[in-house]
Amino acid sequence: AYGHSLAENLSLLVADLGKGYSHIVTSAGTTGKDFLPRVAALLDVAQISDIIKVESADTFVRPIYAGNAIATVQSSDGIKVITVRGTAFDPVAAEGGSAAVEAIDNVQDAGISTFVGEEMAKSDRPELTAADIVISGGRGMQNGDNFKILESVADKLGAAVGASRAAVDAGFVPNDMQVGQTGKIVAPNLYIAVGISGAIQ
Repeated sequence: AYGHSLAENLSLLVADLGKGYSHIVTSAGTTGKDFLPRVAALLDVAQISDIIKVESADTFVRPIYAGNAIATVQSSDGIKVITVRGTAFDPVAAEGGSAAVEAIDNVQDAGISTFVGEEMAKSDRPELTAADIVISGGRGMQNGDNFKILESVADKLGAAVGASRAAVDAGFVPNDMQVGQTGKIVAPNLYIAVGISGAIQ
């Protein structure tokens, strides 16, 4: 039931386990954005999305209006349901920590979705969300073939290659390359934008 993280099944499990906790937290990635809003709905609480800072146990900081403003949000819900923007926090040690791992036999199958298949994007370049250098192309690249120019530069720099929503919508590149509000959130030390219009975000 949980083999492929189907949101319909995973949300039932997390809501059932989470009702005994004060906070339910996951990363604001593809999977987290899919199942956690369902958890919040099942628990009848508001979700606090994409936090970039923790002020206290009930107060969090998050971007709003496509990142044009930063809001401090306080929740009075008994259970805080939160997605975290991982790029806003320093990485922790890969080993150590004190959390216990417990085996459970709680199987929740909503029976309303099935896993059909997946296609993994393979690349020798760094993952966009973790890359130190990102070079992104936009509508000004004119077509997908011209992205090979960016790829050759990226290979020399050891960079990840991204794209604007306009480039993805135009079919130049696949949507797993999309960077920004409706794509992947990146936090490189160097970001090179090529053929991307000057929108504030």
